[in-house]
Amino acid sequence: MSDEYEMTYAHPDSLEGLLQRGRGLGAVRALQDPQDAAGFVYDGIRRDWRWDGTDDRSLYLARLVRDLELSPTPVVDQLEGDEESCLRACEVLELLALAGSEEAREGLRAYVRRGDHWVRVLESVSVGWPAEWWEDLGDVARARIGGEAELPWFFEPWTRFGIEVQSRPSTTRPSLTGLGTADLLTLLADSRTEDTTKFDALRALNSREPSEGLIPLVPLLGTADGRRPLPLLRRAVERLGTAAVPAAHGWAAQDERPWLTQLGADILADHPGPEALRGLVEELAEQWATRTWCGPDRTARRLARFGPDAADALPYLRRFWLRTPHSYERTAYLEALAAINRDGLDYVYAEALWDCEETTRLLGIASAPASPETLGRIAQLRDDPMETPEVRAAARARLPAAPAGLRLRLRQT
Repeated sequence: MSDEYEMTYAHPDSLEGLLQRGRGLGAVRALQDPQDAAGFVYDGIRRDWRWDGTDDRSLYLARLVRDLELSPTPVVDQLEGDEESCLRACEVLELLALAGSEEAREGLRAYVRRGDHWVRVLESVSVGWPAEWWEDLGDVARARIGGEAELPWFFEPWTRFGIEVQSRPSTTRPSLTGLGTADLLTLLADSRTEDTTKFDALRALNSREPSEGLIPLVPLLGTADGRRPLPLLRRAVERLGTAAVPAAHGWAAQDERPWLTQLGADILADHPGPEALRGLVEELAEQWATRTWCGPDRTARRLARFGPDAADALPYLRRFWLRTPHSYERTAYLEALAAINRDGLDYVYAEALWDCEETTRLLGIASAPASPETLGRIAQLRDDPMETPEVRAAARARLPAAPAGLRLRLRQT
């Protein structure tokens, strides 16, 4: 990102800046001053303040529209903009409809009947809504699809409506989930096994306990052109943890397969020895000095392995938590802060319950102190029809019968 783009963000301590970054504290302050927050919430839907596509804002903003009792009308009107603007509005309206907003639901249905980007909107609601909310739009879809430049790519909702989609050759592959780990490793070791089958074997391995039997096979698991590892291999190796470190020294030292060299180097970097600590702290400090928003999360995870010995990194981790516009990385900063020194994090975990990122909310559910305010917030997450299934399940596990309706009060500084 350019400095010019970066400077468009408001100050990270202001209400506007907090909302742009998707901070939990921004949501809390907005509830304390709905009139001042309303314009910033609508601006967050109108303009894309995410640092990149991995960041999440739609649920955060939809919840603010609902909780501040703002009108969905400006969001419905935004559907008439360009495709990106339309789809941002669509994501928010889909969620508001799930929360009971008739205006949001009917606004999207009306747009399917007359809007320019109706194909993308109909595909989106067919995934996010119950079928009975959209399947009666089949006549509209059949009447309008002839005006599109190309056939749709997705099967839903088009095949349900009898509309042809772009043909994609597909073959049904047998599931490997029933095979034992030894059988999966045998498939991976066999040079005659097709890459698609090896991919399925790696996927099956990643769904069970890591097996050190994979380690000697790693050099064999590159793509046919030798340019990269098979999909899911990196994840399978990372799950092995320190068990992969001895072999990684050899992978990093060879130069015949660059992908294997890089994989080995990354595994070694993810499991640094004591001699690496100072360099990692300096790396994080440099990332802060240059306002490098993409990548410090990996540095933070590596520092977290040192526990209290990495105390010199704490000031930088706190700054990244408070100021980064790249909300996807906030979870790693909180995890590292907790691994190094958990003192004083109760308020941070409480704020995390309001964060825009699912993984950060999950940390809050697991670790926020059991005060009436935080328990009330967890109950709200448990019962919110807009919330993700993972967060709702975690909230149920933490608090199966909590009272709802309590608001979280956070320290403002």
